[in-house]
Amino acid sequence: MSHPIIADLKKRHTVKHYDASKRIPAEDLAVIYDALRLSPSSINSQPWKFIVVESDAAKQRLHDSFANKFQFNQKHAKAASHTILFAHKTHYARADYGKVIDTDIQTGRTPSENKEQAFGAFAFVDMNTDDKGNNAAWTKAQTYLALGNTMHALTRLNIDSTPMEGVDHELISELFPELEGYQCDVALAMGYNDAEQDYNAALPKSRLALENIMTVL
Repeated sequence: MSHPIIADLKKRHTVKHYDASKRIPAEDLAVIYDALRLSPSSINSQPWKFIVVESDAAKQRLHDSFANKFQFNQKHAKAASHTILFAHKTHYARADYGKVIDTDIQTGRTPSENKEQAFGAFAFVDMNTDDKGNNAAWTKAQTYLALGNTMHALTRLNIDSTPMEGVDHELISELFPELEGYQCDVALAMGYNDAEQDYNAALPKSRLALENIMTVL
């Protein structure tokens, strides 16, 4: 099949080695950040926080977060141009959704007189919240929508990436106090691969055949 979307998906791969000398241009970063902001989420809840690791000091903190486990990802902390920590709010509350509704009112999406009615969608949050107010499983799922959206945006910009579930969320929380109230279980390294060391770039794309994974009724 010949289509720009399919071409994007065929050319992207999970980078195993980055060229530390190459940085993502500011104009591309602006596109990436807006793609993050525009990502979809259930009931438009946006229960996330994105921490961009850019400075050498922040990269050192990320590097140190691999001290106890997942050391195979540690090399990306400093070699990648940037890394985004995708964090989800563990106790998403009515007040959090209220901020979303207030923004909807400001942008003209929701009439101000319908504010209380708009809270009806919060029932989806209640369905996924335990008796202690924890709804982390639900909010975590939303961050993966943003992750996938960002990965495709990067491919369109010819920027390489490495999604990493191999992160130590407990140590990251200690080293990045900016995450208070949020938990990071996945990160995305971004930059440009080292053509000589990135063995995964040369390997053929391998996926199950469509008929093995899809049933059209």
